[in-house]
Amino acid sequence: MKRALIAVGLLLSSGMAFCSDGAAWDYSGAKGPENWAKLSPEYGACAGSNQSPINLSGFIDAKLQPIDFAYNAGSTEILNNGHTVQINAQTGSSIVVDGIQFELKQFHFHVPSENLINGKSFPMEGHLVHADKDGHLAVVAVMVSEGKANKALEKAWAQMPKQGEKLALTADISPLEILPENRDYYRFNGSLTTPPCSEGVRWLVMKQPITASKAQIEKFLAVVHHHNNRPVQAINARPVLE
Repeated sequence: MKRALIAVGLLLSSGMAFCSDGAAWDYSGAKGPENWAKLSPEYGACAGSNQSPINLSGFIDAKLQPIDFAYNAGSTEILNNGHTVQINAQTGSSIVVDGIQFELKQFHFHVPSENLINGKSFPMEGHLVHADKDGHLAVVAVMVSEGKANKALEKAWAQMPKQGEKLALTADISPLEILPENRDYYRFNGSLTTPPCSEGVRWLVMKQPITASKAQIEKFLAVVHHHNNRPVQAINARPVLE
């Protein structure tokens, strides 16, 4: 319980588990993913056996129940923590999975995609991060193909923050605009994809990608300055359900 609540606190404070008072980490070099577990005792889970992202394959037909999305229009702020660009959600948006309500906290992006589907990488991936009242996490992942410009990104990127900057959003950005029309999904148990790499995260990966323009993807890279995808991790004995 304590570990889960700490993970939620990190998510809320500075993005996908980036903590300014913890050990610094990066996506390459001595502080890159292969060394995360060595950087701090708090990051020990990064060497765990149920880590994310993964290459989703070998699917098991589980007749998954539809995710109950109850998202409100609007978001509060946009920030750039040096690892990603994140949009913080207004209170009141949630999903219901396994009969449990998870409140949407924020959504952010990775270029290229972190998860693969049958070995396929996508130009971008969005993560909508949720937490229940006990601090358990659920991430809805959305693959992004290059194509038509995305309306939500168009509005968000109009206030694109520089590294270390947080801005109040003036545009009405709905998390529904990050979701595909078809809500069929894959499911697996995993972790946060950044330190502290906490496990026990429900991963819900949309089958249908959305689109973003080449210019939108390039604008994201221009402010993050590097690819921000953790390499895929071993699936081990975990089933991938559909």
